Amino acid sequence: MRQPRPVCATCSRAHSTCICRWVRPLSTAIEVVILQHPLEAREAKGSGRLLHLSLPGSALLVGESLTAAAIERITKPPRQSILLYPGTREPTGVADDICFFSEKVIARTDLRLIVLDATWRKSRKMLHLNPLLQSLPRLALHQRPPSRYTIRKAHQAHQLSTFEATCQALLQLGESPVDLRALLAAFDGFVAQQHAQQNLGRLPA
Repeated sequence: MRQPRPVCATCSRAHSTCICRWVRPLSTAIEVVILQHPLEAREAKGSGRLLHLSLPGSALLVGESLTAAAIERITKPPRQSILLYPGTREPTGVADDICFFSEKVIARTDLRLIVLDATWRKSRKMLHLNPLLQSLPRLALHQRPPSRYTIRKAHQAHQLSTFEATCQALLQLGESPVDLRALLAAFDGFVAQQHAQQNLGRLPA
């Protein structure tokens, strides 16, 4: 009988594909809550787990629909929750009165950034299934740098990984550019490792 491969207790990956070396812990004034689709939790090339480990104050909650724990975390005072999501209305069924968050009206210490870790198709479904998410003010990225996430194919040139989009949002909300650059440099190492694992046949191409 084949024995299961040893798994890293921190990143939940096999020791041969462990990503802990790329973790650069960064404390932020903004609380980050990552809502991860169950399929993304099993995706070897996903960046959500690395993001969570890199932000010690963050929470990672797995599920397509909000659990009681997720609702409590998102609505817990005194912070205001905002959703990192563009203004598209297709085809979520979201009402036309989408509220966009202005970065100038509230202190960073009063903010909670909600991030959906999923493919675009799955993130739209998560939004459709959860009225609470639909009701949150949205943060849309003003500028999107070219993606460094070359291990997964994007449907559109402006699409970023969960890790990259969150770093860009934190920068937009006033977190330190120097610290976030260090985080993205580590992310480059993670991407390079995934490419190497693909070449060795340990990850699907």
